[in-house]
Amino acid sequence: MASVTSSPVGGLAARPRWYAHAYNDAALYRLAAGLAWLPRRARLGLARQVGRLALRLMPAERAAISKTLARVTGATGSRLEALAAGVFTDFAMCFSDLLSTNRQPAARLLDHVGKVEGKERLASLAGGLVSLTAHVGNWELAGRLLAGRAARTIHVVVAEEEARELERWVRRDGDGVRFVTRSRPTVSLELVAALRRGEVVAVQGDRALGTRGDVLIPFLGGPAPFPLGPFLLARAAGVPLVPAFCLLDPDHRYTVKVAEPLIVQRGGEEDAARAWVAVLEAVVRERPTQWFNFFDIWSCSEGGSAALPNLPPGMAPAKPALE
Repeated sequence: MASVTSSPVGGLAARPRWYAHAYNDAALYRLAAGLAWLPRRARLGLARQVGRLALRLMPAERAAISKTLARVTGATGSRLEALAAGVFTDFAMCFSDLLSTNRQPAARLLDHVGKVEGKERLASLAGGLVSLTAHVGNWELAGRLLAGRAARTIHVVVAEEEARELERWVRRDGDGVRFVTRSRPTVSLELVAALRRGEVVAVQGDRALGTRGDVLIPFLGGPAPFPLGPFLLARAAGVPLVPAFCLLDPDHRYTVKVAEPLIVQRGGEEDAARAWVAVLEAVVRERPTQWFNFFDIWSCSEGGSAALPNLPPGMAPAKPALE
């Protein structure tokens, strides 16, 4: 497949490492999924309480989030503390919705959606496309909604989960969605073939892998590493990338935002990545408590080897299709 022509990120000598924590446990997932019978308002209220508890139980993540929020918003003191709490409570509500809606028909998901912005951009794209998202809002819900609207198979590229027993709670093939892990060397060829058949590949573009496929791009005031994989994939298949986000509103319904498609020219993968990062930066500034990034991505560009949090598998980072 295509090769990377850009310079590697010098400070990333090894792949980022994920650490496990005591809360990534099947019994806890089973308990959370069992609460799906509660009225959604009560379930989300309980999720917010769990998020506030996690804020106290996870000091390393809290520190990283506070540092990021200070960079994004300039907040200090009590305002910064409130924003940090908001990240944990928003994450808990999105994850609660994920567990409770994961096995529902796609049509039922529309009950949680308030509006869709930019849907005309999808309607104008007849062939294959790469749906590019990030760890913002409820990206899993966005994938299922996209499958329903696109009326074609969505191949969701995800990291291979070490705790396999947890996958059943958050990943479910069906209703036009197919999860794809990078466990086979031929996965890139399979994804290019799917795109050329007019299908959709969904990837996340806000987490670097610590490989030669990462490039440093200015982001929120400093250089940060981002993966080139999604842009190499789109250029190889000759399809556009469509940035899309599913954001939780104050009324606890979701707004789906579809941004302007990005076209990758030959040799222009890094330019397209910079355009994507600009879109991501605007969304993060708009909804700072909904970028669920629990580590300092800027430290990676400074020669650090910051460990990355082992988030629940449904909310874990998707690896790019190509490195």
